Amino acid sequence: MRQPADVLFAGEKPFPILPAVDHYAGAEKLMRKAMSLQAELAESSGHPIFDITCDCEDGARAGAEQEHAEMCAELIMDAGNRHGRIAARIHDVTHAHWQADLDILVRRAGTRLPFITFPKPRGAADVATQIGELRRIEKDAGIGREIPVHVLIETHGALREVWQIAALPGVESLDFGLMDFVSGHHGAIPGSAMKSPGQFEHPLVTRAKCEISAAALANGVVPSHNVTTELNDLDTIRSDARRARLEFGYLRMWSIHPNQIVPIVEAMRPDFSEVQMASEILLAAQAADWGPIRHDGKLHDRASYRYYWELLQRAQATGARLPDDAAPLFT
Repeated sequence: MRQPADVLFAGEKPFPILPAVDHYAGAEKLMRKAMSLQAELAESSGHPIFDITCDCEDGARAGAEQEHAEMCAELIMDAGNRHGRIAARIHDVTHAHWQADLDILVRRAGTRLPFITFPKPRGAADVATQIGELRRIEKDAGIGREIPVHVLIETHGALREVWQIAALPGVESLDFGLMDFVSGHHGAIPGSAMKSPGQFEHPLVTRAKCEISAAALANGVVPSHNVTTELNDLDTIRSDARRARLEFGYLRMWSIHPNQIVPIVEAMRPDFSEVQMASEILLAAQAADWGPIRHDGKLHDRASYRYYWELLQRAQATGARLPDDAAPLFT
């Protein structure tokens, strides 16, 4: 029988299925701690439920940019990187070291980089410039593939051109940079909008979140939500992630502390009843060779099959328990 992955995306751009958390670490000690946790949490599901991004922008001391990028590249190629889900953020396009960041990371670790994050673009032209340089280095280094790009939307110009940015070839995720975005308003947005509940209520912030999410989803790109500043209250962390998911359509969220990872994953995880229904519908559709079916008195066809297939993939990516009979769908 034909699998959903072979049938449901014919002629369309497959939507990326990424881990629900992008965990940022700036120091080697914190990166290695995150690697250990990534491997530990992956044991039950067989794959990592969160990504790690080595921060070459804020993590590098002034004047030590080269050494920091080299350390990140070595860590990405380390044997402890068991699943190949350790990425890197480089400096922005106005910084003197951004091209050197790319050169070091791609030449030394390009074969294992799942993505590279570009911060603070002023518009689509900045992103296109950095993508062009990335592709040049990939070709020159003989990498043999195009590394996906994640773009931080945190300036007025980037928000104004977010639809053009989302449409650029190679862009896999749009990430909202809340802190820099609020700071860029010169005090017009209060500091309370950098945390909850203000970040989900201030009109200028919610407008940005909606525009980023809409542009990403319309272009087959994953919208990734900003960090929560709460480090200890797990209920608050979980609530922030749930609001990002259910109210603003974000499918992924940043983490800056290990305490945040599991609550975010739990909040992003589809409900088991939805997973069960998705499995039943897709198995029935597969048995009907992907023609229309009736399930629980309702008609389903390829439009709804696509929705439920992506739901199942998100459930698997978050380590959710799948029904035993759903396994053949992933074969």
